[in-house]
Amino acid sequence: MPFPTLHRRSSAATDPVPAERETLLLAAAIYTGWLGVTYFHRWIPTPLLVLLGGWILAWHGSLQHETIHGHPTRSRTINTLIGAPPLSLWLPYARYRETHVAHHASEDLTEPAADPESRYLRPRGNALGRIEAFIMAWSSTLLGRLILGLITEILTFLVREAAVLACGDRRRWAIWGVHLLQAAAVVLWLTLVCHMSLLIYIATFIYPGAALALLRSFAEHRAAELPGHRIAIVENAPVFGLLFLNNNLHAVHHAYPGASWTQLPDLYRRHRGRILTDNGGLVYDGYGEVFRRFLLVRHDHLFHPTSSTASGAEP
Repeated sequence: MPFPTLHRRSSAATDPVPAERETLLLAAAIYTGWLGVTYFHRWIPTPLLVLLGGWILAWHGSLQHETIHGHPTRSRTINTLIGAPPLSLWLPYARYRETHVAHHASEDLTEPAADPESRYLRPRGNALGRIEAFIMAWSSTLLGRLILGLITEILTFLVREAAVLACGDRRRWAIWGVHLLQAAAVVLWLTLVCHMSLLIYIATFIYPGAALALLRSFAEHRAAELPGHRIAIVENAPVFGLLFLNNNLHAVHHAYPGASWTQLPDLYRRHRGRILTDNGGLVYDGYGEVFRRFLLVRHDHLFHPTSSTASGAEP
């Protein structure tokens, strides 16, 4: 899909107004819920706090994704204001936007040299490469991804960011400066107003929220010879579909990146045959199938198959 379509509403959209109203209501619900649950966290049983905190953080990530794709308004400034608060603390919104735009612009999805959201490794013959492969091997099953995914994601991301910052990239320093100020505001709310420790917040909000988000991304893409065959569909997911704002219909999202989350199910119903032909039939019957197939089994090889050293390079 050409890059310029990323922030336009799809021509397949019928009436964007109700969808945008729903997204604004969703944003209000997410931020109101976050404020309420963090403020009253001491009176909420821990299992329920984990459920609510994880859902809110994952939902917020889905909302950020919507704002990156030009919703709920036609103003990028307003959309950024809606999506920018760093409730997850570790990921600057501007960097998420940049990498996601590059992901959609890439003509070679899943290739780690071309796709910044690729989960595949680039083979490296040094000790660092072997350590990286060993760690990623443990997180390439669904169980490993849910348990270790947040740690590997943050460490990998921060190491790469640190390397750029060390080179004196002023624009990247500016991004991190803004992010740290925003994150400080979140921390002040949690600690001074809510009297909530950061360890409790990590355990009940950030970690379960990241696990839910990683469940979505786990089966979204898979290396294949044809680029279109690398984008999956997860059908029959009413609960997770709401949480992920229908991004479980991921091939539809890539085909119509300007469509809002409320339009994706209708687009899929109308064009299901063509979409499944274009993606080579890469479809799962709900996240139950994803769990059954990949809980303890690797989703794919660690190294991208286009690499000449991919075969035999895994630990």
